[in-house]
Amino acid sequence: MRLENSFILAPGVGEKTEKKLWKKGITHWDDLEDKRPLSDTKQEKIEVFLEKARKNLEVNNSYFFSNKLPNKESWRIYKNFSEDACFLDIETTGLDKKKNKVTTVGIHRAGDSKVLVRDQDLTRERLKKEIEKSSMLVSFNGKRFDQPFLEHNFDLNIERPHIDLMYPCKRLGYSGGLKKIEKQLGIERDLEDVDGREAVRLWKRYENKGDEDALQKLVKYNRFDTENLQNLIETVHRQLREEVYRPHVEE
Repeated sequence: MRLENSFILAPGVGEKTEKKLWKKGITHWDDLEDKRPLSDTKQEKIEVFLEKARKNLEVNNSYFFSNKLPNKESWRIYKNFSEDACFLDIETTGLDKKKNKVTTVGIHRAGDSKVLVRDQDLTRERLKKEIEKSSMLVSFNGKRFDQPFLEHNFDLNIERPHIDLMYPCKRLGYSGGLKKIEKQLGIERDLEDVDGREAVRLWKRYENKGDEDALQKLVKYNRFDTENLQNLIETVHRQLREEVYRPHVEE
């Protein structure tokens, strides 16, 4: 499912109207203009918006769409901007962004993974550059944790569209942490012995004792998390498409 199948982006269109349009065979922006199923006033208002939306899609301006979808429907933006999506995960020394610090930031984009490390290459300038190269962010619990942590610790204002997979997972009935949900969906992962608490211990061993092996294990764990986020969103997107869109669309 792509943005071009979505009508709730447009002002004045809710879920009920969108479903009615789908059931009438209007499943793409182009169909709306061809069949003109709405009143002239509403039709014209939506067409003006869709023309603007098309222009922004043509230039890959994901920012235009960042607040156009309801939060629970943010997953719909993924397929249009997946090529430059940034799968993001951070590790910290604790849960309080004001008292604790970010130790590593994992980034997976366009098939390439990297982990930025505190006191090495993890800087405000580097983070800003990486985010600016990304069409959108994909995380798990990142809206409540990762993004606020980065914004506070590095004086950033992150405005990219952000899909926090914790919410679409809950919508599908999957609850718990990332690792638990991965198991429910059959997504395998390496380093199953490492979790958030162990990540803190690994950093302390590196910081206090210079344990390079501990740092490398932490880096691998952080990298695997970001790579698994891509597997997770592909699975979640497919399931939500079948639940939200397919029942209202005739073959």
